[in-house]
Amino acid sequence: MSFIANRKRFFLLCAGLVFLLAVFVVMGFGYYLMNPLQKGGAQRVVEIPEGATLREVAQSLERNGIIRNRFLFLVWGKCMGYGREIKAGEYRLSPAMPPLKIFGELMRGVGITYSVTIPEGYRCKQIARLLEEKGITDRNAFLRISSDPAVAREYGISGQGLEGYLYPDTYQFRHGMAARKVIDVMVKRFWDVVAPYKEGIKKSPLSFEEVVTLASIVEKETGRAEERPRIASVFLNRLKKKMRLESDPTVIYGLASFSGNLTKKDLEHPTRYNTYVIKGLPPGPIANPGIEAIKAVLSPAPSGYLYFVSKNDGTHHFSKTLKEHNRAVTRYQKRRHIRKKQNRQG
Repeated sequence: MSFIANRKRFFLLCAGLVFLLAVFVVMGFGYYLMNPLQKGGAQRVVEIPEGATLREVAQSLERNGIIRNRFLFLVWGKCMGYGREIKAGEYRLSPAMPPLKIFGELMRGVGITYSVTIPEGYRCKQIARLLEEKGITDRNAFLRISSDPAVAREYGISGQGLEGYLYPDTYQFRHGMAARKVIDVMVKRFWDVVAPYKEGIKKSPLSFEEVVTLASIVEKETGRAEERPRIASVFLNRLKKKMRLESDPTVIYGLASFSGNLTKKDLEHPTRYNTYVIKGLPPGPIANPGIEAIKAVLSPAPSGYLYFVSKNDGTHHFSKTLKEHNRAVTRYQKRRHIRKKQNRQG
């Protein structure tokens, strides 16, 4: 009987010791999590790379003097399952922040963001270059994903890629973002912007993809907002009459390299995008249009225009007949050549 009693007391003692140890551990973790390393410590920028493990994050924070003990930080994070919730990016963190608050910042993704403006009419290649220059994402990865037809289908887009569907706007991005996450944001923005015009697109004689393709051509042809509906009317009128579009920007898009000077040879070079050669629209967008270009295609100016030529001042002269157009070409092209000659002589 005494043996059983002694064993019972032994187990109770062990249980008590385990309980006390657990209390001390919890209190220790509580103290660690609620108390900063250094009160009044200055903020520092800490970068959490894409795909960083919780161990790597803890090491980085300790190395930067943000936390006291990386082991306790790692243990608590693993116990709570925080490893998969920490978001990559740059963060302004301070040793005056308790570890619990640091966990909250990293899981909410409250990092430093940078304003990036994607101009209307930029091609995917230009967007990729700009994003890499700003330190947002890798250019090659961006181009590989944005030109993948399978990725485009995942977004509900039929075509050879996402050219035309990366909406030009001002975004707040973090440094070192995964290319796919950047693309997600831009394509989502595209769908949000075009959503109010779905009915207009359904009523259009063009398919959805054709609307975006023509809008991209309109976007590249003029930078003047007031001209877009007239430019759109010219192309729509030519499509109705089964005329070739004969748009220089489509030719340029189809060239493997472009010197900046469009030649007669370029205009005659057969590509899928050369609308001096092919009939109808090219197989896809040649740039990423803004909503005003899309609206111009859906609501073109009522006109009988079939031609336009640059006036060399950012605007265009519009004509209904080839005879009138040829006169305009002679007038404005001749004036341009005279100015070039005068500049060379000067």
